[in-house]
Amino acid sequence: MYNQRFRAFNRIAYYPPVDLTDFDYELPEDLIAQHPSASRTGSRLLAVDPASGSLADLRFTDLASLLHAGDLLVLNDTRVIPARLFGRKASGGFVELMVERLLGPDSALVQTRSSKPVREGQHITVEGPEAVELEAAGEEGAFRIVRRAEGGSFIELLERSGHVPLPPYISRGDEPQDRERYQSVFAREPGAVAAPTASLHFDRPYLDELCGRGVDLAYVTLHVGAGTFQPVRSRDIAAHRLHPEWLRVPPAAVEAIGAARDRGGRVVAVGTTVCRSLESWARAGRPREFQGETDLFIMPGFSFSVVDALLTNFHLPQSSLLMLVSAFAGTDLTLSAYRHAVAERYRFYSYGDTMFIGGPAGGTRV
Repeated sequence: MYNQRFRAFNRIAYYPPVDLTDFDYELPEDLIAQHPSASRTGSRLLAVDPASGSLADLRFTDLASLLHAGDLLVLNDTRVIPARLFGRKASGGFVELMVERLLGPDSALVQTRSSKPVREGQHITVEGPEAVELEAAGEEGAFRIVRRAEGGSFIELLERSGHVPLPPYISRGDEPQDRERYQSVFAREPGAVAAPTASLHFDRPYLDELCGRGVDLAYVTLHVGAGTFQPVRSRDIAAHRLHPEWLRVPPAAVEAIGAARDRGGRVVAVGTTVCRSLESWARAGRPREFQGETDLFIMPGFSFSVVDALLTNFHLPQSSLLMLVSAFAGTDLTLSAYRHAVAERYRFYSYGDTMFIGGPAGGTRV
């Protein structure tokens, strides 16, 4: 019922059709960051002011000067699981399994890659300290993988045998440092197969500094699925559907939002996942606690009701994430900022630099 409600909302709540090609920009391949910066807070920050249209080239540590005492910084505490598994079929053939999302303690929905197609009912032995058999059963265009061996939960299997699920635009295998750096310092709820990348810029000392300046912190959970990399294929973007992702907005976050509003502070979303979480919570009636799935697709014409400012990394051309940013800052200003970032040689995507948008186009919402 919840997802049906949001799909109905998406069909009626936006302005007339927007063309996919409106979200193109040219990006030299060498600007795609292949490794994280030397330190978490060592990235650059592009400050965007929708009210004036101004752009400012800053360092990430200048974020403190853009926040005000009384503001609320909302972060996603999801934890990335080692979601890529390598194994062998009984015939000896190699198989790569990429977890799309966990379905329960002993099963997951996965995409497979192998020289010959994986068949329903095949058993796969996964690499690692223990040989573990998995059974594949067709579901939703992917495969449901069911763990058949003893020895702990599916997440424990992944922790033993899995690899960090680096995005497809990072053209290297995972390395030991990725276990730490493709993870926020406040990650605690396992379930994501991609990182909420705006969170990667914070370290503990900098969070403490912001709190010392009067900025409050709150946490939500949205388990980012592999669908975040799904391309938008419809020329009319309103026809696109996002894969559902599980989220929770706990009572502590709801109370913190109310307190920020009472003191005149802004709600600052750290990343597109937090933005979708808070706006999904609002559309569910702003309950004291919210838990469920969302397929909310935010695109130009969307009216923001919770988020007052947004910190976000740079996203792929024609992606749903770029459309969300364009909805928040305005498409023309967003693409102008991206062209500026390319000219100034910012680093792009998951391990890249970030941008701060001081408020939604059209002013602060309710």
